[in-house]
Amino acid sequence: MKYYCFALILAIFTLSCQTKPDQTPTDWTIQHFTKVDSLNPVLQPDSQSLFFCPIRQDSVRWEAKDVFNPATVVRDNKIYMVYRAEDRVGKYNGTSRLGLAISEDGLHFERTGPPVFYPDEDEFKSLEWEGGVEDPRIVEREDGTYFMTYTAYDGETARLLVASSNDLKTWKKYGSAFPDNYRDLWSKSGSVVCELLESRLVAKKIKGKYWMYFGDKHIHLASSSDLIKWEPLLDENGELRAVLSYRPGYFDSDLVEPGPPALIQDAGILLIYNGRNYGPERNPDIPEGTYSAGQALFDLTAPEKLLARTETAFFQPDKSYEIEGQVNRVVFLEGLAPFKGKWFLYYGTADSKIAVATSPVQ
Repeated sequence: MKYYCFALILAIFTLSCQTKPDQTPTDWTIQHFTKVDSLNPVLQPDSQSLFFCPIRQDSVRWEAKDVFNPATVVRDNKIYMVYRAEDRVGKYNGTSRLGLAISEDGLHFERTGPPVFYPDEDEFKSLEWEGGVEDPRIVEREDGTYFMTYTAYDGETARLLVASSNDLKTWKKYGSAFPDNYRDLWSKSGSVVCELLESRLVAKKIKGKYWMYFGDKHIHLASSSDLIKWEPLLDENGELRAVLSYRPGYFDSDLVEPGPPALIQDAGILLIYNGRNYGPERNPDIPEGTYSAGQALFDLTAPEKLLARTETAFFQPDKSYEIEGQVNRVVFLEGLAPFKGKWFLYYGTADSKIAVATSPVQ
């Protein structure tokens, strides 16, 4: 009995000494982002751009309504931005396609022409039409091949799909990221774990596998041997295991969703994520419906293990172009590029335009 009491007291003491994830100091985060107010938004809708849609068999103003939620890659000492654009046609508030714009300074972008990625008369039409292709994230493989995760929306279900490219202009589609038994799983926002190699974000294996955070209510985890087919991590009941969840009373009270590719650092795996404040358990000090962003740290040897998490949002909407738009009060972070000694963080504003903020690379 004495031994039992001693063990119990020791266990309680040990737990009390452990730091809870959301109370850990934030020296592992990327901080001090400054919005480039003099130029933002850096990309806006263009009502003059025409594209002959192979499904509609007609020309559409493919980026006339909104541009937002971009992925970014540093290539040839330039920033390549693959961005989501919507037209004004159809029954799902416009069809989404992906355009490409290039910048030599990270601030001024030139569009390259028609969309580089779009629903077509191919084997993936049933998944991508008519809502379109949305919200890309892009990482490199060791050999320089680019892999993109993106959301396909058929009007009813959002599904996470995969494509690859050698030049960010011509893409090969692979279809669903997950096995057939997850074909109808509502899934979005695939953030692949990568390492920083000079100015490149290169997918990095841990324990012999690539890893990806995904989801848009809770954040889940999946592994892959080839960056194409992914196996979700399950819990003891055979359900998707949540590795990061929303928190009542916080800025992320209603949902959490991965942002840019997850980044390996000395302290662990850094995941920038988007969160929404909404519903009866929202934070009353933040306007309802606000999307802002937090950061989370996961274990380098066990990517499912949450080590730390910011208690407050480090990035929130406070500019007019972030507060009013297709969806009000939204900053949605997706593109992170190490460029010319700075982090360039690209994000959708109110689901309508694209802006940038910068922070020194430490």
